[in-house]
Amino acid sequence: MRRTFQILLLALLALTSASVFAADGQKITKKMRKQLEETQVKYDSTLRWGNLDDLIPYLDPEYAEEHPITDLERSRFEQVKIAGYRGSDNMPMPGGRVGRSAEVRVINNNTQAERVVRVNEIWRWDAEAKRWLQANGLPDLWQSR
Repeated sequence: MRRTFQILLLALLALTSASVFAADGQKITKKMRKQLEETQVKYDSTLRWGNLDDLIPYLDPEYAEEHPITDLERSRFEQVKIAGYRGSDNMPMPGGRVGRSAEVRVINNNTQAERVVRVNEIWRWDAEAKRWLQANGLPDLWQSR
């Protein structure tokens, strides 16, 4: 009896993990997952070594239209340097989106003080362009603690 329960539990876990990347009828394929990981590596590198204009192509155009980058945000990004960026594992979200959190080490160019900021990312698959987009904007490196 106990063995049967264990087998049923394992089967349930297997079904759950197989469907974890499927939401609202949109199944995230192995190829899409690989592309997401590649996109995130490029995004991480661009955030660390690039400038604000290099990050804009990663943003979801719908989000960017609703939340345009202000001159204040642009000047704030110019005042910092990213010393490190470490993303966590991807987590499935409703609507076929994928979320992850990241630890960002930020250095203020004026004071040379370093601080660690936790940011959350939401990635959305654009079926037309066949690519992943950062759906919740640029990281908030100035969040209050």
